[in-house]
Amino acid sequence: MSASVRFGLLRDRDFGRLFLATALGQFGDRVVFLVLPLVAIAALDADEFQVGLLAAMTSAGSFLVGLPAGAWVDRMRKRSVTIVTDLARALVLATVPVAWWADRLTFWWLCAVALLHGTLTVFFDVAYLGHLPHLVGRDNVVEGTAKLSAVRSVTSIGGPAAAGPLIGVVGAPAALLASSAGMALSGLLATTIRQHEPKPPPGRKPALQREIDEGLKFVLRHPVLRAITLGDAAFNLFLAMYQAMLLVFLERETGLQPFGTGLVLSGMGCGALLGALLANTVAMWVGQGPVIWLASLVTCPLTALMPLARPGWSVWVAATGLVALSLGGVIRVVAQSGYQQARTPDRLLGRMNATARFISWTGIPLGGLLGGTLGSALGATAALWAGAAGMTLSALPTLLSPLRTAHTADRWTPAALDPPDLEAHVPDANA
Repeated sequence: MSASVRFGLLRDRDFGRLFLATALGQFGDRVVFLVLPLVAIAALDADEFQVGLLAAMTSAGSFLVGLPAGAWVDRMRKRSVTIVTDLARALVLATVPVAWWADRLTFWWLCAVALLHGTLTVFFDVAYLGHLPHLVGRDNVVEGTAKLSAVRSVTSIGGPAAAGPLIGVVGAPAALLASSAGMALSGLLATTIRQHEPKPPPGRKPALQREIDEGLKFVLRHPVLRAITLGDAAFNLFLAMYQAMLLVFLERETGLQPFGTGLVLSGMGCGALLGALLANTVAMWVGQGPVIWLASLVTCPLTALMPLARPGWSVWVAATGLVALSLGGVIRVVAQSGYQQARTPDRLLGRMNATARFISWTGIPLGGLLGGTLGSALGATAALWAGAAGMTLSALPTLLSPLRTAHTADRWTPAALDPPDLEAHVPDANA
């Protein structure tokens, strides 16, 4: 196999820099995923409901700005948005260790950081997803997504594995400096990408509400995009419920120390890496449509192993269910991301991504609150059971859609739209 086949897009200078920037930024993000709840649990002695509330605040930004974010991002160069938001997130996270050292850190400070960081992440993710097709071309979106998913998976292994010992040495609040540094370096590296997408077309911009409505109509009227988005919404709600109580369960029910918790989360990263490496092969073998619902249906039931775990070896057996969850999740996301990008015209990419994210992420704050409430009332174990069952059932919207038999995703063309929908997606000459 030639080097050009093995490395593909990695031989491209600009994609290589995006790849490295993604590695640095995702390392910081994975450290946040472990450290921020542990700051609340270990340093501030938060109870189950507070941990759930913190999880809700982390994702509340999607509900607050999810829809207008897409319209705003479509008016700007997407690379610039990723740079600014990366640097801003780095600054926000750095306030936690500073407040801790000044003896000013409170649970509500932590909630404010989580909300602001999550809101900035909405803009980053929408711009990041919209930037990729411009950088690599539509024909290479699936390959680019798979390679970026692979590096994100590697950092999902290395981030928690590094965070566990780091917390033991410097404490959870100070460990967030590693996250801040990773995001700052990611933003700085992105400034060296030479290729710029074209400026948005000049002229008077349509009303923001009109642009938001256009993105909503495009996603909700498309049977496949609608099914993907609704399936994601259900999955994310129950995943948030599950994750909100996972660290509480590991810390208080199984007695795992931060290093052990980091290893469990690193195992999830191993599953995600394997999923990224296998995503293209599995999609070609099973079909890009069927793999979207099969991935969840096959792997999510294994998450029920965790609430069965007790202190000792059973924790590590249960962790294999989390590995399977991550493996299936990445395979599903790579397949559906390629499908979504292929079926969306360039001018709607930002709004499609923002609309899909808004709908699919709206349940995350609710899931965090439900997890915290259920954990307070019945214990963390009950919340894990409910989350495992809900994630398994989230495959139903895509299973009952045309994706059940759709083996490939055709590229978007105006002719591919149904006549009643075409008018909604053609720019108004009078706008």
